[in-house]
Amino acid sequence: MALKHSFEKKGNKLFKFRGQIPVVLFVLAVPAIYFSGAEMIVANSWVELSLLIGGVLFSLTGQIIRAIAIGKSSKQTSGRNIWGQEAKALNTTGIYSTVRHPLYLGNFFLWIGIVVFAGNIWFAIIVCLLFWLYYERIMFAEEVFLEREFGDEYLGWADETPAFIPSRKNFKPTDISFSMKTVFRREYPGVSATIIGFVYVDFVRDWIVAGEPQWKWLHGVVILIALLISFVLRTLKHHTEVLREDDRS
Repeated sequence: MALKHSFEKKGNKLFKFRGQIPVVLFVLAVPAIYFSGAEMIVANSWVELSLLIGGVLFSLTGQIIRAIAIGKSSKQTSGRNIWGQEAKALNTTGIYSTVRHPLYLGNFFLWIGIVVFAGNIWFAIIVCLLFWLYYERIMFAEEVFLEREFGDEYLGWADETPAFIPSRKNFKPTDISFSMKTVFRREYPGVSATIIGFVYVDFVRDWIVAGEPQWKWLHGVVILIALLISFVLRTLKHHTEVLREDDRS
């Protein structure tokens, strides 16, 4: 099989399982935290606080990037699915005029924030490499699909717009208004997973240092809030018209 076709095939397969990345990170986080000097981090509250603030800032940046991309996307563009690539229109304005894959860029910042909180530089480097190897193939398959669908329109946009590192050189404003409803409807699973990820790292670190599970009431409160947010928004999405929008995906 030609390398191009191999990359596309692997990318389409990985696309279907992109939602499983958090599970992989949670597994890899355990040895990373164990070898990160957990005792020193727990003993120095300012170090732990610095890691938390840094991690939250990274993850918040990722969520903002995703919110901008999703909140200004029309119904005709690609939506959330697991079966394969889908798009009836090409996003070329707004944030999509600065970077071709803003959602994947947002994902990177979301999860690297949790990795930063783990406090292991080698873990961060490994995750960056794995993320690139994984998403490079997904982006390749997606771009092959878009080229087939939109031809010269896609090629002209791709020639002017970087794939992953944003540039405002050719920024074009979008006519699509920002929709917070769309963000609420589509982003609550990722927000909840990110919050739980930070709690997970803190819980594992305390367990490693103490030698046994340390049940903190704050962990329970944070997880309860995250799950409550997901429950409320999921209920509004599937059982009411509150978040419904006919012109959005």
